[in-house]
Amino acid sequence: MLNNWLNQIENMFDQMVEWRRYMHQHPELSFQEVETPKMIASILESFGIEVRRNVGERGVVGIIYGGKPGKTIALRADFDALPIQDEKDVPYKSKVNGVMHACGHDGHTATLLAVAKVLQDNRDQLEGNVVLLHQHAEEKCPGGAIAMIKDGCLEGVDAVFGTHLLTKVPTGFYGYRKGYTMAASDQFAIKIHGKGGHGASPHETVDAIAIGSQVVNQLQHIVSRQVNPLKSAVVSVGSFHAGKASNVIADSAELIGTVRTFDEDVRDQIKREMEVIVNGICSAFHATYTITYESGYPAVYNHAEETEAFVQAVEKNIGEDTLIEIDPSMGGEDFAYYLKQKPGMFFYTGARNESIKAKYPHHHPKFTFDEQAMVMAGKGLISIVHHYLVSEASKAEKKSDTEAEKSFI
Repeated sequence: MLNNWLNQIENMFDQMVEWRRYMHQHPELSFQEVETPKMIASILESFGIEVRRNVGERGVVGIIYGGKPGKTIALRADFDALPIQDEKDVPYKSKVNGVMHACGHDGHTATLLAVAKVLQDNRDQLEGNVVLLHQHAEEKCPGGAIAMIKDGCLEGVDAVFGTHLLTKVPTGFYGYRKGYTMAASDQFAIKIHGKGGHGASPHETVDAIAIGSQVVNQLQHIVSRQVNPLKSAVVSVGSFHAGKASNVIADSAELIGTVRTFDEDVRDQIKREMEVIVNGICSAFHATYTITYESGYPAVYNHAEETEAFVQAVEKNIGEDTLIEIDPSMGGEDFAYYLKQKPGMFFYTGARNESIKAKYPHHHPKFTFDEQAMVMAGKGLISIVHHYLVSEASKAEKKSDTEAEKSFI
């Protein structure tokens, strides 16, 4: 049974490429997706799948009903693009100026559409249902996941799974990790209000640049001296804007940065310590300040039982040698919201192939991935569905048939 499903996914490769390349040529930014969800919904409906449009405003949900009752497994793919100019020299280069799929979301969507076709064609063999979560706006907070959840996309779901194509891992392999896999991603902006004046008379001013420099330096001490060294955290200032002239002391400065954590207590601790540091420095140098702190996506936490189910499914059906246990990433993903609501896990599908220049990091203007990785991603998702929605009796029957064939041979 499963081998037949996996063969069907392989036979969908050309169609996946066609879908992926069309989306790559017609990318849409987060919260601006209009034509992409229409395309997805129309394709799913052409398969005979029940579809809900405009879920959480722009998401699409498909439901495949199995031939017998059982669990309901959700599979997720995102479909938004990024504000990056496509610099690849390929026939399917983005046709939208300044916008491209630089993170593989076009591949995620094409993969899940192919998986949907295979599962719908074999729905009578399923003991349970499959929910297809085609999500908008993963790249921009607050993200599309939380809106889709509020709109009921996880109702009746027992477990949720997703995958991300990754050019750090070679094609043909899966990267996975139990527990924390991706970090919570927060943003902050610190505005320092001083007193401007002539560069020759610093004693008459409150130098926002000098104060801001002290703040940048001391923020680094939060992780190195306040956070438990056994718990990972990052505080990075990515932007420092102040002043316009060489002989004018700036009256204000703005610092913008990000905080990445896994542990919720550490997340709260860093926010508190940041306030203490900025307040102390500004008070010492007679400045005032404002802090804007935006909590982004929570950390992605892969549940133990579901991670083990994924590992077992891949080892049995695809190959033990395809699995790589990877280190956690400080990158963020709003798939975390699904895992806050339901048990599940998020894995990576290797998509690196230097021979075709599929080697650039995500969000790079020359980013691309090995399209064969979509077949691997599809096989991984189908193996999970088979693990949960094909009964032990059916599996035993398949094993018996296989042994009988070997005996006959």
